[in-house]
Amino acid sequence: MPAIQFFEEDISYKLKNKTLVRQWIKDTITAEGFKLKELTYVFCSDAYLLPMNQQYLDHDTYTDIITFDNSEIEGDIVGDIFISVERVRENAAKFNIPETDELHRVIIHGALHLLGYTDKSVVTKKKMTQKEDEYLNKRTFNS
Repeated sequence: MPAIQFFEEDISYKLKNKTLVRQWIKDTITAEGFKLKELTYVFCSDAYLLPMNQQYLDHDTYTDIITFDNSEIEGDIVGDIFISVERVRENAAKFNIPETDELHRVIIHGALHLLGYTDKSVVTKKKMTQKEDEYLNKRTFNS
C-alpha cells in the first residue's frame, strides 16, 4: 500500500497524475526534514466537510481543506487531509487560475500543516504562502 493514498467521499473525483503528485508530496516532506509514514487525502463536497469544520474547528463556514495530524513520533508524518473539491473549483474561478493549480496548492498546503507551518496570523500565513509557491514551482509535471 502506498504511503500516500487518495480517496473520494460522497463525490466522484479522479486526481490526475497520481504517481507524480505522490512523488512531489514525498519530495516536499523529505526536503523539510521529515519522514513520510502514512498520508491520506480525501476529496469530498462542501456538505461532507462542513460538519467536520463545525465539530473539530468550531467554524460554521465552508472550507477548502481540513488537516488532521495523527503523528505520534516527532519527525514522522501521519495524517488525514480532507479537501472540498467544490471550494477548490470556486477558488480557482475566483482567482482566475487553473483548477489543477489551485488543487495542488491546497494539497501541498495540507502537507505543510503537517510539517509545522500554520496560517493563523498575517506573518505565518505569508510564510505558508511562500512555502506553497516554492513547492508549486518544484513540480516536475504539467498541472
